[in-house]
Amino acid sequence: MAALPEERFPSRGGRTGHALFRDRAFIDRPLTMRGVTEADLPELVRVDREAFPEEPYPYFILRQLYDVHGDRLLVLDDGERLHGYVLFPTTSDGRRGWIMSLGVTRDQRGRGLGRRLMLEVLRRLRTEGVREVGLTVEPTNAAAIMLYRSIGFSSQEGVRTDYFGPGEDRLVMTLSL
Repeated sequence: MAALPEERFPSRGGRTGHALFRDRAFIDRPLTMRGVTEADLPELVRVDREAFPEEPYPYFILRQLYDVHGDRLLVLDDGERLHGYVLFPTTSDGRRGWIMSLGVTRDQRGRGLGRRLMLEVLRRLRTEGVREVGLTVEPTNAAAIMLYRSIGFSSQEGVRTDYFGPGEDRLVMTLSL
């Protein structure tokens, strides 16, 4: 069995905690984490296309996700542009959350924005009494897998072949809250 990406690429030992937010990008243009608005949809589409250029959500899907789960969609806004987003619906019984999408523009990666979004989502879900959070990730996405593992997510099943259809394997990860 092939090694998972985080096993091939050990931790870079970068900054953690508050040091992540002393980066010049946060000083020059402070970011606000907030709920998405309908007016944000064109920017949300741009962020998604930058974050996932090979398979971005079509506009109509993002529109429907906003319509159905708009209260579960956070964005990072610098006052001029969006730089990231996370979509985190819960099951109807409120016991399980799901990270459906986490995207950060390529020019802003490595600055702790994904971590910032994830920690806020987990804080909110804990407050609501959610007991477990799940997500899927492309098995070759080493940076995302390392982020999720550093937060406490794990995978008991390993890579699930054809999870999203033929040739669309995913690592399914969970975190108990």
